[in-house]
Amino acid sequence: MKLEALHIPRVLRGFESAAAEVFDVRIEGAHVADIVASPVQRARGMLISAPVDAHVHIDKAFSVREVGAANGDLFTAIDRTARHRAQWRAEDIEQRMERAVREAWQCGTRAMRTHLDWPDAEPPVALQCFERVRERWHGRVTLQFVALTPLDVFADARAARRIAAAVRQAGGVLGAFVYRNEGIVHKLGHVLDLAQEFGLALDFHVDEGLDADATGLRAIAQLALARGLARPITCGHACSLSVQDAVQARDTLRLCAEAGIALVALPTTNLYLQGAWDETPLPRGITRIREAAVAGLRACLATDNVQDAFYPYGSHDLLQVFGLGVQMAHLAPATDWFDAITVSPARALELDWSGHIAPGCPADLVRLAAADEHDLLHAGGLQRTVIRDGRPLRQDEQQVEQYEETAT
Repeated sequence: MKLEALHIPRVLRGFESAAAEVFDVRIEGAHVADIVASPVQRARGMLISAPVDAHVHIDKAFSVREVGAANGDLFTAIDRTARHRAQWRAEDIEQRMERAVREAWQCGTRAMRTHLDWPDAEPPVALQCFERVRERWHGRVTLQFVALTPLDVFADARAARRIAAAVRQAGGVLGAFVYRNEGIVHKLGHVLDLAQEFGLALDFHVDEGLDADATGLRAIAQLALARGLARPITCGHACSLSVQDAVQARDTLRLCAEAGIALVALPTTNLYLQGAWDETPLPRGITRIREAAVAGLRACLATDNVQDAFYPYGSHDLLQVFGLGVQMAHLAPATDWFDAITVSPARALELDWSGHIAPGCPADLVRLAAADEHDLLHAGGLQRTVIRDGRPLRQDEQQVEQYEETAT
């Protein structure tokens, strides 16, 4: 198979390109065989590696009609979801998960990391649902999970160890919701100790609000540098960086870069939840993506919530989330930031392929109709051909089912 006259964004090139900007790509089997400068001077589309969604919540996706939208109040969303979660049936959770993964697959996503609400020592019902969905989608979408536990639960050493042991047994990532907790350094230190003992990666919801005194991200970075963890740490949200003093925020990002922390920005949910609802919200709620890049930390953009109490709209189309992030954070030129949904999250999730396109790389690609950044946010520009294992995937449901039959 040959793809002709395509622009490959510079941040995704794993090959020498000299002055060329338009390329022909030859695919053999399930891999890219060759990339050469195209004789055509004007690109007819764009080629990116299949996106990686580093932060989603497929256990509660599509539950908004039952739970209700929180209209910008994070803790209302948390409380409402907790009340309804106690009555959720396993088959309903699994159905929502299946819908979310299928939607992401059809849009081109190759890997997802979902956070599962894990409020106490007992593994949630959602874990068994996730394990079944993960098995069904094995070989098509790589699925990871994070135990999303309130940080204060880790003050109970026995409960904390039970959670860590269950996460390790299920092949997951240890996580916590961190926001202005009392004794935050001590509790975070205990989480990091557990990660070291059980050999787990870490993924935190941190500083998800517009309080300048929310400094959990800084504490995590300092502890990580002191501990020298073997596995990576990912931190999502970090909204408070946007309202902190610029010098303080930049110093925190410097520490994060030194500690090798992956930073994940969540444009949709943070735009919806942060800021006043009695007037036009002036704070945007997104973390300092551009300042992070200056510090040497290339952030991720991820989907987060879809049609639940936290964000009542949206889908699992990571390219649409990318477009919103470009506008919210003034990421220009947009094509220079495609690593935020490919290379950076692939690193955070410790995937085998970095997402750089080069001869020999997996032919898990997305061909976009947009030939440059100016068409990138246009509905027509986002029309795409998803290529998995070297062959185009049709987007209609019937063809996805046919692919499932041939893949098993």
